[in-house]
Amino acid sequence: MRAVVMQDGKLRVEEVAEPVAGAGEVLVEVLACGICGSDLHCAAHGAELNAATRTALGVELMDLAQPVVFGHEFVGRVVSYGPGTAQRIPIGSRVVSMPALLRDQPVYLGFAGPEAPGAYAERIVLSEALLIEVPEDVPTELAALTEPLAVAYRTVAKAELAQHAVPFVVGCGPIGLAVIAILRMRGCGPIVAADLSPERRELARRLGADVVVDPAVDDPYQVWMAAAATDDPDEMATPTTLAGPLPLRPTVAFECVGVPGIIQQLVAGSPAGTRIVVAGLCMTTDTFEPAQAILKELDIRFVLMYTPEEFATTFAHLAAGELEVAPLLTGTVGMDGVADAFERLRTSPADAKILIDPTL
Repeated sequence: MRAVVMQDGKLRVEEVAEPVAGAGEVLVEVLACGICGSDLHCAAHGAELNAATRTALGVELMDLAQPVVFGHEFVGRVVSYGPGTAQRIPIGSRVVSMPALLRDQPVYLGFAGPEAPGAYAERIVLSEALLIEVPEDVPTELAALTEPLAVAYRTVAKAELAQHAVPFVVGCGPIGLAVIAILRMRGCGPIVAADLSPERRELARRLGADVVVDPAVDDPYQVWMAAAATDDPDEMATPTTLAGPLPLRPTVAFECVGVPGIIQQLVAGSPAGTRIVVAGLCMTTDTFEPAQAILKELDIRFVLMYTPEEFATTFAHLAAGELEVAPLLTGTVGMDGVADAFERLRTSPADAKILIDPTL
């Protein structure tokens, strides 16, 4: 079968062996796969990612000595079942799944080699226990957004939003836009979003941001605090030790950029008592001023990945039409167009989520 493989930071289309479904597994034809920002990070910073996972978790994310087949945001069609399967979903049905194989040594699809390819391929193997059937009325391209929306769902859940909380989304790339969509679904607001790109600010508006800021023109922290202002004591945030009561609703910031300096900007600009949730993947050393964070009693949290329950809940919201996320989809390419799509996503602010259709 054909697959896009990455080695030495380069992408190319090759013929690779078709994967074989083992016990409890299912062979699935890929219908669509999103290109994730982490795929771009892995191609450009694979060694740094491996160093980070080795230090944090004791294992390396990828074997960079062999080709890697990306692709963890997918929807597919069931082709056949392996041994020991219940076969509860009919062959030919569309499915989504967490990108994992429940083997003795778990495999995270999208970060392994051609023997367990991610969805930058014509076919993949999935664990039957993780499959979710896609209803007929859910478009394939929207179903392919389940995984990145699950990351956003987890990000917002990590924030543990208080009543009357006013969220501030820094960075309106794909993860920031998905966070805005989840916040809108949950009825949070006003939602303040900031990005230097006019194209991404417009996408933020379409996905539900109430106030959109160009940081080159206006101070986004002043805009955020103006949106959070209140003279109602019942809506005000809990006072911090030194700052005391502020005439503000609870404030929560989402860092969705992932470049050095953004965390410190949030530390310096956020009101006392703010909760900061970091979803942006910064691949270099960064610094911030802990004393400022301590004096303001800031709460800084980091988020990576959803639980199986959060993935299933996200899909349920998507299938029910409760997430209006079609504006996230900005393009579709075949396998031969993946390398160009990576370059577009690195350089073009007009693009958010580009899908791969292996049939093109």
